[in-house]
Amino acid sequence: MHRAKRRLLWLSRRLFDDYGRERNLNGDEPRKVQIATAFSPTTMLSRRIGRIQRLGAIAQVARPAGAIQKRCLSQADIDDPNMNGGYVNPPAIKRQFRDPNGDWWDKQQRRNYGEPVHEDDDILGLFSPEEYTHTKPATAFFQIGCFITAVLGLCGTVYFLYPDKQSYPKEYEGGLEKELGGPGVTRARKAGDPYE
Repeated sequence: MHRAKRRLLWLSRRLFDDYGRERNLNGDEPRKVQIATAFSPTTMLSRRIGRIQRLGAIAQVARPAGAIQKRCLSQADIDDPNMNGGYVNPPAIKRQFRDPNGDWWDKQQRRNYGEPVHEDDDILGLFSPEEYTHTKPATAFFQIGCFITAVLGLCGTVYFLYPDKQSYPKEYEGGLEKELGGPGVTRARKAGDPYE
Protein backbone atom coordinates (compact mmCIF):
# COMPACT_ATOMS: atom_id res chain seq x y z
CA MET A 1 0.00 0.00 0.00
CA HIS A 2 2.75 2.43 0.92
CA ARG A 3 4.57 1.56 -2.27
CA ALA A 4 1.55 2.51 -4.37
CA LYS A 5 1.25 5.87 -2.59
CA ARG A 6 4.93 6.61 -3.07
CA ARG A 7 4.72 5.70 -6.74
CA LEU A 8 1.70 8.00 -7.19
CA LEU A 9 3.46 10.90 -5.46
CA TRP A 10 6.59 10.36 -7.56
CA LEU A 11 4.50 10.33 -10.74
CA SER A 12 2.62 13.51 -9.82
CA ARG A 13 5.90 15.32 -8.97
CA ARG A 14 7.46 14.14 -12.19
CA LEU A 15 4.56 15.36 -14.37
CA PHE A 16 3.53 18.57 -12.57
CA ASP A 17 5.33 21.46 -10.95
CA ASP A 18 4.32 23.09 -7.66
CA TYR A 19 1.66 25.28 -9.32
CA GLY A 20 -0.32 22.44 -10.89
CA ARG A 21 1.08 23.05 -14.36
CA GLU A 22 2.18 20.16 -16.48
CA ARG A 23 5.94 19.99 -16.81
CA ASN A 24 7.23 20.82 -20.25
CA LEU A 25 8.89 17.51 -21.11
CA ASN A 26 8.56 17.80 -24.89
CA GLY A 27 9.07 21.55 -25.23
CA ASP A 28 5.33 22.21 -25.81
CA GLU A 29 3.22 24.90 -24.18
CA PRO A 30 2.38 23.89 -20.59
CA ARG A 31 -1.29 23.01 -20.01
CA LYS A 32 -3.20 23.63 -16.80
CA VAL A 33 -4.62 20.57 -15.08
CA GLN A 34 -6.70 20.03 -12.00
CA ILE A 35 -5.62 17.60 -9.30
CA ALA A 36 -8.68 16.30 -7.48
CA THR A 37 -8.83 14.02 -4.50
CA ALA A 38 -11.55 11.63 -3.54
CA PHE A 39 -12.41 10.34 -0.08
CA SER A 40 -14.18 7.03 0.47
CA PRO A 41 -16.42 7.28 3.56
CA THR A 42 -17.10 3.54 3.59
CA THR A 43 -13.65 2.67 4.86
CA MET A 44 -12.34 3.27 8.37
CA LEU A 45 -9.04 4.65 7.13
CA SER A 46 -9.17 7.88 5.27
CA ARG A 47 -7.46 7.25 1.99
CA ARG A 48 -6.85 9.90 -0.55
CA ILE A 49 -6.45 8.98 -4.13
CA GLY A 50 -4.89 11.48 -6.45
CA ARG A 51 -6.74 11.91 -9.65
CA ILE A 52 -5.53 13.92 -12.58
CA GLN A 53 -8.16 15.49 -14.71
CA ARG A 54 -7.50 17.93 -17.49
CA LEU A 55 -9.62 21.05 -17.53
CA GLY A 56 -11.88 20.75 -20.52
CA ALA A 57 -11.93 16.98 -20.43
CA ILE A 58 -15.27 17.21 -18.69
CA ALA A 59 -18.03 15.38 -20.51
CA GLN A 60 -19.67 17.58 -23.08
CA VAL A 61 -23.41 17.76 -23.53
CA ALA A 62 -24.60 15.77 -26.51
CA ARG A 63 -26.00 18.01 -29.20
CA PRO A 64 -29.02 16.89 -31.21
CA ALA A 65 -28.54 16.35 -34.88
CA GLY A 66 -29.66 19.13 -37.18
CA ALA A 67 -32.03 17.04 -39.24
CA ILE A 68 -33.70 13.87 -38.06
CA GLN A 69 -33.72 11.11 -40.61
CA LYS A 70 -37.13 9.63 -41.27
CA ARG A 71 -37.00 6.10 -42.53
CA CYS A 72 -40.04 4.55 -44.15
CA LEU A 73 -40.68 1.18 -45.68
CA SER A 74 -41.27 1.33 -49.38
CA GLN A 75 -43.68 -1.02 -51.12
CA ALA A 76 -40.68 -2.98 -52.42
CA ASP A 77 -39.54 -3.60 -48.82
CA ILE A 78 -43.02 -4.71 -47.77
CA ASP A 79 -43.37 -7.13 -50.68
CA ASP A 80 -39.87 -8.57 -50.18
CA PRO A 81 -40.24 -12.39 -50.02
CA ASN A 82 -37.09 -12.73 -47.88
CA MET A 83 -38.24 -10.24 -45.27
CA ASN A 84 -39.33 -12.92 -42.78
CA GLY A 85 -36.64 -15.41 -43.68
CA GLY A 86 -38.67 -16.83 -46.57
CA TYR A 87 -41.77 -17.50 -44.40
CA VAL A 88 -45.00 -17.22 -46.39
CA ASN A 89 -47.06 -14.21 -45.36
CA PRO A 90 -50.73 -15.13 -45.87
CA PRO A 91 -53.35 -12.39 -46.32
CA ALA A 92 -54.71 -10.81 -43.14
CA ILE A 93 -58.29 -12.14 -43.07
CA LYS A 94 -60.13 -12.63 -39.79
CA ARG A 95 -61.23 -16.21 -39.26
CA GLN A 96 -64.75 -15.10 -38.35
CA PHE A 97 -65.28 -14.41 -42.07
CA ARG A 98 -64.31 -17.96 -43.11
CA ASP A 99 -67.05 -20.48 -43.83
CA PRO A 100 -68.11 -22.00 -40.48
CA ASN A 101 -69.45 -25.10 -42.25
CA GLY A 102 -66.28 -25.73 -44.25
CA ASP A 103 -64.24 -28.92 -43.94
CA TRP A 104 -61.57 -27.55 -41.58
CA TRP A 105 -59.01 -29.68 -39.80
CA ASP A 106 -59.42 -27.41 -36.73
CA LYS A 107 -63.16 -26.70 -36.67
CA GLN A 108 -62.94 -24.20 -33.80
CA GLN A 109 -60.21 -22.00 -35.29
CA ARG A 110 -61.31 -22.67 -38.91
CA ARG A 111 -57.88 -23.62 -40.25
CA ASN A 112 -56.30 -26.64 -41.91
CA TYR A 113 -53.31 -28.68 -40.79
CA GLY A 114 -50.00 -27.17 -41.96
CA GLU A 115 -51.60 -23.91 -43.09
CA PRO A 116 -49.17 -21.00 -42.63
CA VAL A 117 -50.15 -18.68 -39.82
CA HIS A 118 -50.20 -14.91 -40.22
CA GLU A 119 -47.87 -12.94 -37.93
CA ASP A 120 -50.94 -11.26 -36.38
CA ASP A 121 -52.67 -14.58 -35.72
CA ASP A 122 -53.67 -13.58 -32.19
CA ILE A 123 -55.66 -10.64 -33.62
CA LEU A 124 -57.09 -12.52 -36.59
CA GLY A 125 -58.17 -15.65 -34.68
CA LEU A 126 -61.63 -16.46 -33.37
CA PHE A 127 -60.72 -15.66 -29.75
CA SER A 128 -60.15 -11.99 -30.59
CA PRO A 129 -63.01 -9.46 -30.47
CA GLU A 130 -65.44 -9.83 -33.35
CA GLU A 131 -65.79 -7.18 -35.99
CA TYR A 132 -69.30 -5.76 -35.82
CA THR A 133 -70.57 -5.88 -39.39
CA HIS A 134 -74.35 -6.09 -38.82
CA THR A 135 -75.12 -2.41 -39.39
CA LYS A 136 -73.26 0.66 -40.57
CA PRO A 137 -72.14 3.27 -37.98
CA ALA A 138 -74.65 5.89 -39.18
CA THR A 139 -77.54 3.43 -38.81
CA ALA A 140 -76.32 2.35 -35.37
CA PHE A 141 -76.14 5.96 -34.09
CA PHE A 142 -79.62 6.62 -35.46
CA GLN A 143 -80.98 3.55 -33.63
CA ILE A 144 -79.29 4.58 -30.36
CA GLY A 145 -80.75 8.09 -30.72
CA CYS A 146 -84.24 6.63 -31.29
CA PHE A 147 -83.90 4.50 -28.14
CA ILE A 148 -82.80 7.47 -25.98
CA THR A 149 -85.64 9.61 -27.38
CA ALA A 150 -88.20 6.88 -26.65
CA VAL A 151 -87.00 6.40 -23.04
CA LEU A 152 -86.96 10.15 -22.30
CA GLY A 153 -90.38 10.56 -23.94
CA LEU A 154 -91.82 7.77 -21.78
CA CYS A 155 -90.33 9.33 -18.62
CA GLY A 156 -91.81 12.75 -19.53
CA THR A 157 -95.24 11.25 -20.24
CA VAL A 158 -95.28 9.43 -16.90
CA TYR A 159 -94.13 12.61 -15.10
CA PHE A 160 -96.98 14.71 -16.51
CA LEU A 161 -99.71 12.05 -16.26
CA TYR A 162 -98.76 10.55 -12.88
CA PRO A 163 -101.79 10.83 -10.57
CA ASP A 164 -101.70 12.79 -7.33
CA LYS A 165 -101.88 11.19 -3.91
CA GLN A 166 -105.20 9.52 -3.45
CA SER A 167 -105.14 9.92 0.34
CA TYR A 168 -105.45 13.08 2.41
CA PRO A 169 -102.74 13.63 5.05
CA LYS A 170 -103.86 12.79 8.59
CA GLU A 171 -104.59 15.71 10.94
CA TYR A 172 -104.14 15.67 14.68
CA GLU A 173 -105.98 17.75 17.25
CA GLY A 174 -103.83 20.77 18.04
CA GLY A 175 -100.95 19.24 16.07
CA LEU A 176 -99.97 17.20 19.16
CA GLU A 177 -98.12 20.24 20.40
CA LYS A 178 -98.60 19.37 24.06
CA GLU A 179 -97.77 15.69 23.58
CA LEU A 180 -94.55 16.42 21.63
CA GLY A 181 -93.09 18.72 24.31
CA GLY A 182 -94.90 22.02 24.47
CA PRO A 183 -94.84 25.28 22.54
CA GLY A 184 -92.01 25.89 20.01
CA VAL A 185 -91.44 22.25 19.04
CA THR A 186 -91.94 20.78 15.59
CA ARG A 187 -95.53 19.63 15.66
CA ALA A 188 -97.66 17.29 13.60
CA ARG A 189 -100.27 18.43 11.07
CA LYS A 190 -103.42 20.01 12.49
CA ALA A 191 -106.69 21.10 10.94
CA GLY A 192 -106.34 24.23 8.83
CA ASP A 193 -102.67 23.71 7.84
CA PRO A 194 -102.10 24.28 4.10
CA TYR A 195 -102.00 21.20 1.93
CA GLU A 196 -98.75 20.71 -0.03
